Amino acid sequence: MVLRAVITFVCFFLTACAAQIDSPLPSGTQASTDIPKADERLWNEARLLQFHQQWQGTPYRLGGLTKKGLDCSGLVYVAYQDLVGPSLPRTVQGQTHLGTRINKRDLQSGDLVFFKTTGSGRHVGVYLSGHRFLHVSTKKGVMISSMDNVYWKPRYWFASRL
Repeated sequence: MVLRAVITFVCFFLTACAAQIDSPLPSGTQASTDIPKADERLWNEARLLQFHQQWQGTPYRLGGLTKKGLDCSGLVYVAYQDLVGPSLPRTVQGQTHLGTRINKRDLQSGDLVFFKTTGSGRHVGVYLSGHRFLHVSTKKGVMISSMDNVYWKPRYWFASRL
């Protein structure tokens, strides 16, 4: 019984920002018009870095949306709501359908970057210049990581521009 509980916990932990999602649309394809285009004056690197300073170190918490804890899609949701206004979908799965798919070489600050972390696990963050992205780590909380990191580089899936 204890072994079963441990296995269940480990599976839950490994798929924390998980969602079953079909393949992304090809680069340059418009995925959804459910939200207005991000206002570049509001959704820019300087404001994203200010947001990071306010939330840095906030712990990971599945389903969370407060400074007590939040998950990866929650971070994107809260950042967009705080900086731009309208709400985005709350889940990674919902966020994969937003914006226009872009090529990795065309990334700009504010683009959403998606990663495949496990078999069905998915992770989302917000791209910053210099191959960095803002996200929530299960171990270190809200932070900025390099997309060239040995963990993240092979797990990159796709990006979209709001």
